[in-house]
Amino acid sequence: MMRAAIIGLGDISQIHLTAILNNPELQLAAACDINEAQRARLPEGTPFYTDYVQMVSELQPEIVHVCLPHDLHYPVSKTLVEMGVNVFCEKPVALNLAQAEEFAALEAAHPEVKIGICLQNRMNYTTEELKRRIDSGEYGKIIGIRGFVPWYRTPEYYAAKPWRGSRARAGGGVMINQALHTLDLLYYLGGDVQKVHAIVGQTGDYGIEVEGDVIARLEFSSGARGLFFATNSNWVNESVQIRVAMEQSTFHIEDSTLCQVAPDGSRTVLVRDTVRKGPKFYYGDSHSRLIERFRKAVASGSDDYIHVRDAVTVIRLIDTIHASAREGKLLDLL
Repeated sequence: MMRAAIIGLGDISQIHLTAILNNPELQLAAACDINEAQRARLPEGTPFYTDYVQMVSELQPEIVHVCLPHDLHYPVSKTLVEMGVNVFCEKPVALNLAQAEEFAALEAAHPEVKIGICLQNRMNYTTEELKRRIDSGEYGKIIGIRGFVPWYRTPEYYAAKPWRGSRARAGGGVMINQALHTLDLLYYLGGDVQKVHAIVGQTGDYGIEVEGDVIARLEFSSGARGLFFATNSNWVNESVQIRVAMEQSTFHIEDSTLCQVAPDGSRTVLVRDTVRKGPKFYYGDSHSRLIERFRKAVASGSDDYIHVRDAVTVIRLIDTIHASAREGKLLDLL
């Protein structure tokens, strides 16, 4: 059995905690948070620390999950890597492209340590099946691809944890915090993005520094066209939508279901994801699969997990969208 620890006991840590506790090959070794009150979120008897360096030094867990605010992902992961411990880091991989590339350089300099990045939607059953069909060549080339993220965040969401509205701490708003997974899938499914033209703003009137709304036109190296729309100004959290039009068929993911769309608009269900229960249903339920995949990679020494280098591209895309919006024109990918 492999021992795993968690640093940061905020909202996302509870998904990691559940995945660790439900995995018969993992043992929760300890958890760390600077807020003593967060101890209450742990099973009784779990060792609790307020200093993660002390925790790792004393217990030497095989894997440490980094579930902290965005600005701490890279520096904390760097310390852990230099201590020789395998890291499973929540998204985003970094605040911006420069930091992401620095993180990738750290990964390359420490091949003895594994650093997994939590882009779990790549392991949704719907994503895996759509990726298989795209790669098969059976349906020709992609003509167009779009991703919609119609979500809602209240003023209280930002007031409860002010770092979420801070550009210096969060790195951005709806793109890097809520819609990063969808942007990542547009790249993962559609291939390299070559050019971007975007509009970025904030219609939520929350008095925060980061964006709440974005619309972007994407031009792919393959010649395909893409459209991305995300907002935190909806009145409810609705399902993410991804649509891929190919030369011979069209596929659509919505409500955690992949369908093949006929010319008359009728749909054939191909596969459904396992859906999380409760109000965070729209998060998806692939964290457990990705966490187990990383555990297996650590146990076997394989490279079968999502690396830092795999996660840099979505940060590059986000930075280019921001740059395009600032300059008001079509830009090559940074």
